[in-house]
Amino acid sequence: MAAAGALTRRIAHNPRMKVQTRYVKTSDGVSIAYSVVGSGVPFVFSIPISHQVLLLESPVWRSWFEGLAERYQLVVYDARGNGLSQRDLPVSTEALALDLEAVVDHLDLKDFFIFAPIGYGHSAIHYAVAHPDRAAGLILWASFVDGAQANQRTILFDLAEQNWEFFLQTIAQQKGWLEPREVRAYVDVLRQSSTQKDYLAFMEWSIGSDVQSLLPELRAPVLVLHPREFDDLKVEEAMRLASMLPNARLVLLEGARLLPTGEMVGPMLAAIGEFIDDVTGQSSGARAPAVGGLRTVLFTDLVGHTEMMQRLGDAKGRDVLREHERITRETLKAHGGAEVKTMGDGFMASFGSVTSAMECAIALQRAFAAWNDGDGAKASSLHVRVGLNAGEPIEEDGDLFGSTVILASRIAAKAGAGEILVPDTVRGLLSGKNFLFSDRGEFVPKGFDDAVRLYEVRWRD
Repeated sequence: MAAAGALTRRIAHNPRMKVQTRYVKTSDGVSIAYSVVGSGVPFVFSIPISHQVLLLESPVWRSWFEGLAERYQLVVYDARGNGLSQRDLPVSTEALALDLEAVVDHLDLKDFFIFAPIGYGHSAIHYAVAHPDRAAGLILWASFVDGAQANQRTILFDLAEQNWEFFLQTIAQQKGWLEPREVRAYVDVLRQSSTQKDYLAFMEWSIGSDVQSLLPELRAPVLVLHPREFDDLKVEEAMRLASMLPNARLVLLEGARLLPTGEMVGPMLAAIGEFIDDVTGQSSGARAPAVGGLRTVLFTDLVGHTEMMQRLGDAKGRDVLREHERITRETLKAHGGAEVKTMGDGFMASFGSVTSAMECAIALQRAFAAWNDGDGAKASSLHVRVGLNAGEPIEEDGDLFGSTVILASRIAAKAGAGEILVPDTVRGLLSGKNFLFSDRGEFVPKGFDDAVRLYEVRWRD
């Protein structure tokens, strides 16, 4: 229990695991919910019966998602009929491919990898064949060529038709998928992820789905992963799938779990990491973390991003976001800031000088104020909040971690539109530098024991 508690605290403190649900419209008008966490090679993930927020926060899935977010830019979305996306819709291979297309187009992803388990592999294959220049590779987990041959109409499917609540309890306990202590948490996710009607619609489609004719056309590299002891979908089906693909590798993992949980997580992450490394020619393996010298960490966050996208629409909204990115990057460069990563509607940057970091924060606010008075008056105003902290963060693979980074993120979240907030330590380091501060009082950041006194930087004077 102590180890589980430590892991819970580690995720709660990890800014890469911050879940912010956003929406995008498909070309056929369906609202799809998605979240982005982590940084690196884009890794797009969706599963049947999903609820992205509950999955990312569930103790059942925690080690899996944390392992992915530590290595990649993890994009998790709920397909139609699931989770936070639009419900009560017909399902088809083409429709599910539109969900994937909407998310990756909206995020403007290039050379991304798709993780698609069970029947979702068919929609991923359909997308990759239709867009051969977009996906760098596919990872198909416990997948099949066609549902009829794979005998997908199991006793559990019949049970879902007859007694939905009993089905939810039964599927979570089936054949060693989960430890007994994990069952209740998983059932809670299932219950909020799908209705009986939507689940049965997905299963009916899955049973009738067949991608055999598409397989020879799939040029992207494919990793076919399969649990060796999973009885409902035999190893022979995975072998058949891999043999029909022009560019595939087959990896059989020991175990019977259909879900990437428990002892299955480590081998799955290792196999995926090796595959992605081979395709990209890079190494995503973890290196020993290094502790750097004193740095100032700056976080920005675009206020009202979701509302702006809904108001302007995807195309115009993305144009305004590009201006936000341009202004931020030009200002960082002018003040010697190193962009660590972008979170879509915000940035994390590092400075060797606390004075340069503060001057950059002020320059950012003034640049956005000028935009709002000029081009922004015609397009859309841009308001950002900024938080800074100084310390000795841990550096690993070009990213920064540790309490210094976490506190900077917490401080930025406390700021309002157009505000810059710093802790007392940063104010002390800037003593005598002619910056003006207003006391904003104390707060206890989530995950910290002690209160932190905040100061607002008066940049408009």
